[in-house]
Amino acid sequence: MSTDQSPAWAAAARALAVRVLGDLGHRVTFAGLDGPGRQYVAEASAGGLTVRATDAGSAAVGLHTYLRRHCGLEVSWEEPRPPAPPHLPDAAPVHGRSRVAETYYLNFCTFGYTTPWWDWSRWEKEIDWMALRGITTPLMLLGHEAVLHRVLTHEGLSEQEVGEFLSGPAYFPWLAMGNLDGHAGPPPSGWIETHRDLAGRVLARQRELGMRPVLPAFTGHVPHQLAPDAQPRTWQGHHTRVLDPQDPRFAHLTAAVVRAQQELWGTDHRYAADPFIEMPPTEDDPGHPGRVAAALHAGLTAADPQAEWFLQTWPFSYDHTFWTQERVRTFLADIPGRVTLLDLWAETQPQWPRFDGFPGGDWLWCALLNFGGRTDPIADLPGLDGAIETALTSPDPPTGLGLAMEATRVTGAYYERVLDLAWHDAPSLADWLTTRAGNRYQLTGTKEQHAAAGAWHDLADTVLGSGDYLIFPEAFTGLVTQRPSRDPFADGRLTQDVADLLWYDPDVLIRAWRRLVEVAETRPEQVPGPLGHDLVEVALAVLPRCAELAFLAGYHPGGVADPDAAAQFFTLLEDLDELLATRPEYRYDTWEQAALTWAQDQRGHQLLADNARRLVTVWGQVGDGYLDDYSARLWSGLVGYYRHRWSCWAALHPVAPADEPLLEERLQAVEEDFLTHGPPAPASTADRPGATLTVSRRLLERYRDFFPRAVRELRTRTSGPRAVPQGAVRTASRGPGEVG
Repeated sequence: MSTDQSPAWAAAARALAVRVLGDLGHRVTFAGLDGPGRQYVAEASAGGLTVRATDAGSAAVGLHTYLRRHCGLEVSWEEPRPPAPPHLPDAAPVHGRSRVAETYYLNFCTFGYTTPWWDWSRWEKEIDWMALRGITTPLMLLGHEAVLHRVLTHEGLSEQEVGEFLSGPAYFPWLAMGNLDGHAGPPPSGWIETHRDLAGRVLARQRELGMRPVLPAFTGHVPHQLAPDAQPRTWQGHHTRVLDPQDPRFAHLTAAVVRAQQELWGTDHRYAADPFIEMPPTEDDPGHPGRVAAALHAGLTAADPQAEWFLQTWPFSYDHTFWTQERVRTFLADIPGRVTLLDLWAETQPQWPRFDGFPGGDWLWCALLNFGGRTDPIADLPGLDGAIETALTSPDPPTGLGLAMEATRVTGAYYERVLDLAWHDAPSLADWLTTRAGNRYQLTGTKEQHAAAGAWHDLADTVLGSGDYLIFPEAFTGLVTQRPSRDPFADGRLTQDVADLLWYDPDVLIRAWRRLVEVAETRPEQVPGPLGHDLVEVALAVLPRCAELAFLAGYHPGGVADPDAAAQFFTLLEDLDELLATRPEYRYDTWEQAALTWAQDQRGHQLLADNARRLVTVWGQVGDGYLDDYSARLWSGLVGYYRHRWSCWAALHPVAPADEPLLEERLQAVEEDFLTHGPPAPASTADRPGATLTVSRRLLERYRDFFPRAVRELRTRTSGPRAVPQGAVRTASRGPGEVG
């Protein structure tokens, strides 16, 4: 039943409609709706649309559902402002009801790997996407450096001491999680003030649209100047200090952080606190984690009696040898007050079955999938429906679903499907892909929609149908982005690793690529939008595998096996770089230029360039061996960097033990040069209209026969792909070090 009075959120929803539809948005009316949970009813007649909903977020989903079903319009990461339809067609009432109370979004690491350079324009579009997709509970790390600065200066630290503690902007997530301090910092001039204000604007808009953001909490991590007696910890070569939970400063600083947030931006009473992310407790005493929880909870509730604690289950899988079932159950039982558990990697290594659905507590099923922003389009899209259905129909189901990727803008279909499955009556995957292809490329109702849908069905049958293949940084992430070792062929592992990534029929993947190219040739006006993005993404599924196959044919432990194949390996890298350069989202310079827009002086320019370059290459220090190439991004500019390193290796191959120091010296020289000077200018195709389609067709013709043939030849030499059973536990030696 609708309510007569216009709800308080109607104005914000109407403003959203205008941002998405332009003047046509003024023909959308919003009204309240009584009922349990989150619901909407959308119907259109006489050129107007009425959306009745229980809340602003459901109203936004109702608006987007109508636009997707009846207007062929879909808001996506790649096209946050698609062309508006000419009119709003009549439509019978469309009813929607959410299956869950919450939809969570973002990971601490996303604020390093994706969003660190975003301005208000980027955030405004992102918040609209969040609303239209039904996000209720976003993590919001933006501006946290202002909170830390306020608290630490109030505690008596000087500006210089605070600066020594704060990291560079790209590394704030790991500072907030307590993994490091001072790395690649301090923040440049003006950063803290501008991002304090930007955070206020972002939080205000999220709240207008019915979201309740989660802010980061204090977890014991302190500067050494503040507590020289604090206990030392180490993470990936970074040394930090953490307060003992029985130290009164622990609860005091926890409360101080909350109060600073309240003073700056108000609160929604939600706080993310993960005191043991990839760092085991500093004491083996089984009661120690509970004492940490008690101190943290005491500090939160001292400042905010309504505090809700959001806790990630990542440590329970990452360090499962320490976090035994008994230890986890003891820790969770010792947490006072309300806590919501985020089952962070539920699509691959869910913790809820291990702990019987966390009985008596709230928990969210979260999809992670992407580590560090790696660009390979790999996912188990067909497996999503069953995984989520199993959780939702379990005796202790999750109260929500979530997206906890370390980086966005990769494999968007996977995350969109998760959010659609949060609502009743989601279409089957086959129908969903068909409709999505039509909307995404503005082909609804045309003959080209069939071909585009066929391409997406092929992708779901190949690279987006990974099944039991374990997507994890410790697993093989591709040869091109790997730092060359003296002997890549050690133990025959490389050949099998390449085979493991080829679990599908390569002819089907080539067919997907061909279908998208043919659609683009028929509708070239769509290539500047998401269609062009997807042309590059499907090529990213093929060309790196071709490069690996050429490498295996060209080299062996004793030297060069086939000079032509060895040369083709480097030609493939050039071809890949040329294609990537045609799209701004696949160019490294786009990333760095966004960082430099925040520079107010020469020091800021140098620091921000260093942060942008360092995060996606060596991560820490050149030669430290901890997190090199964790991001594994195939971007124009970075591909040249990888090519340069492999050229150093090829010039010495086979690398004898005596030559190993020389190889290391040359690799470090390449890495130092990139940090100092960045990559060369993008390829000339970057500025040529239609280049994405032209280069795509040329590369399709060049490799469409080579790829299936080379895969068949590889399979005659190996046992085929070796899948790792889903749910298998693998302890990482150096990854995923960035999961938040």
